Amino acid sequence: MMSYEGLPFDPNGPTLTLPELEQRLWGAANVLRGPIDAADFKAYIFPLLFFKRISDVWDEEYQAAFEESGGDISYATFKENHRFQIPDGHHWRDVFAVTENVGFALAAALRAIEQANPDTLYGIFGDAQWTNKARLPDALMRQLLDGFQRLRLGNRNVREDVMGQAYEYLIKKFADSSNKAAGEFYTPRAVVRLMVNMLHPQARESIYDPTVGTGGIPLEAVHHIRESGGEWRNLVIRGQELNLTTQAIARMNLFLHGIEDFKIARGDTLQEPAFHQGDELDQFDCVLANPPFSLKGWGADRWAADPYGRGVFGVPTDGNADYAWIMHMLKSLKPGSGRMAVVMPLGVLFRGGREGKIRQKLIQGDYVEAVVELGPNLFYGTGIPACILVLRLEKEEAARGSVYFVDASRLFTKARAQNFMTDAQADEIHMLYRTRADRPGLSRVVPIEEIHAAGYTLKLGQYLQAESQGETLTVADALTNLRKKLAAQKVAEDRLEILLQKAGHL
Repeated sequence: MMSYEGLPFDPNGPTLTLPELEQRLWGAANVLRGPIDAADFKAYIFPLLFFKRISDVWDEEYQAAFEESGGDISYATFKENHRFQIPDGHHWRDVFAVTENVGFALAAALRAIEQANPDTLYGIFGDAQWTNKARLPDALMRQLLDGFQRLRLGNRNVREDVMGQAYEYLIKKFADSSNKAAGEFYTPRAVVRLMVNMLHPQARESIYDPTVGTGGIPLEAVHHIRESGGEWRNLVIRGQELNLTTQAIARMNLFLHGIEDFKIARGDTLQEPAFHQGDELDQFDCVLANPPFSLKGWGADRWAADPYGRGVFGVPTDGNADYAWIMHMLKSLKPGSGRMAVVMPLGVLFRGGREGKIRQKLIQGDYVEAVVELGPNLFYGTGIPACILVLRLEKEEAARGSVYFVDASRLFTKARAQNFMTDAQADEIHMLYRTRADRPGLSRVVPIEEIHAAGYTLKLGQYLQAESQGETLTVADALTNLRKKLAAQKVAEDRLEILLQKAGHL
């Protein structure tokens, strides 16, 4: 049995701020630069971070139980006193004490912890090649572990929200470093913020992301509810991800943010959806995703007799899965409250053939609520222009029989390697969506009858015209003009009120 004496953390140590933690974590990650490609950093750093975190928290739990029991070591190690079990000999300090074959000791510890927590942690540490001494010799492993050893990552030293933000910081840093490869696991956070704000998730609702990546989209839903003062811990989160490493990172991400009710499954969502009861897909209040654009060879032949009925409006060709994702998400919506937002390439708005027929049925069924065209080069790994589609099973009365179009293609901040959208820009787009205001050349509510007459295209240029003299009005300019007009109106109203008071009419 282990004793509390000598535990490798200082329970009274300093509380780390977010900038301090971010700087030190990135410094630890850079130890790998050279022998490990930047695109693979995440497969090594996130498991180490999670291992150190749960070890330090285990020590805190041990200390609390030890003191509560008056020094009873057996009681302090009871399973009931720990959220996660860490078998004897496989704690962080045990691995850190090893000087030879360090990678083997680490791999053994990670697998032992997974096996000791089969319902929560099985497979969570991924499949990094810790035992490859050609890439990770003992000297490098010791240096890497030492970087994390210097961090005290228990709850007393690093608050839950700070831990989660630091984790997201690393995800963004790894995305910036790997660039093209990052598109598989990272969606720009301002785009995610916009999607979540448009769906406006509430406490006790369910969130589903069929291409969950590292978990950024459902976590933004948590942030949304938390910022609005709602109870975020009772949110139900479900997601599926094909890539083993990315799926593991998503689970670690949610754990480190303190999320309780979540399940992140591994697998091919289009071929073998993980969340269903028999031949009925599970249904959710909010479904959000950024699927891979125009995926080929996705298994269209199996959808001809799909047991879940996802091909009810038609089956896309095997050369492009865009509408397969849309139909899967639509079938995953809960009757009444169900709504979805999905990032898609602009081609889904106007391509013909099978896609055109599916799009026509979606419009005729009055499922399409809004189309938002986004700026160029916002997404890692692709320069393809993109849009956000918002669909609802049952629209609010004011939105029925129409589609709201927003041209936000000029609302972005230009950068050398990768353009980006700021939170303020995302919020401006959301304000337009929420008010459904008509702005010449910028946004417009279009009746379905007009879309029918145009051949069921959703291409924005068909419905949005420049404001005057052929000029294109940007979102930023339109919003500036609106604010000026509102300010002028307020001045005029105040002046009128003064005049009416003088004349004795008030």
